[in-house]
Amino acid sequence: MAAWWAAKVLVRWKHPLKGLISPDVFIPLAEETGLILPLGNWILRTALAQARSWKDQQLPDFTLAINLSTAQLNAGLPRQIAAMLRSYELAPGRLELEVTETLLMTAPEESTRVLGELKKTGIRIALDDFGTGYSSLAYLSRLPLDVLKIDKSFVDGLPDRQDDVVIARLIIRMAAQLGMITLAEGVENEAQLRFLKEAGCHLMQGYLKARPLPPEEVAALVSKIQGV
Repeated sequence: MAAWWAAKVLVRWKHPLKGLISPDVFIPLAEETGLILPLGNWILRTALAQARSWKDQQLPDFTLAINLSTAQLNAGLPRQIAAMLRSYELAPGRLELEVTETLLMTAPEESTRVLGELKKTGIRIALDDFGTGYSSLAYLSRLPLDVLKIDKSFVDGLPDRQDDVVIARLIIRMAAQLGMITLAEGVENEAQLRFLKEAGCHLMQGYLKARPLPPEEVAALVSKIQGV
């Protein structure tokens, strides 16, 4: 697999009584109430500010992957992100924006245009949870994507469940034909990793590499991996 290091930005709601609340619970609520735009903007600013802090600590450059919501994918997003990157003096290549099939199909033409503008700046574009939505292969081929992510639901059964083996191999081969990088989500053991390497998957993320970490522990992990 390729030596391309990245960190996935995760957000949790730290409730004073209920503890950490999953985004599966509060993100739909934020979308329903219209709070997703200020929340999404805060996540972007906070993540890029952290990337700047890591750069000031002279850590090696690595990519930050951030999920986008439906509401954020609008005509003003490329200008907004460009301004943030300039503010923190970060190269566009430090950022990967992840979208889902369901998000893209809500407004396919607008989504394609906005993502195309973002990609032209050097930002990486990834399709998250591939295979769980309903986009057609013809539409997929027209999207300005860099990375196709194999959903964890297909990785869980590797390498023993035959259906998952077939689906994973098909996704990897299709991505290669379309000139995309493949990334497997939720890799938790060496057997899964060996299968994915042999199948030609480029990248992985999951507990086998690291569990969710606070920023200071991310910095320590990157320093250890890179030998800083």
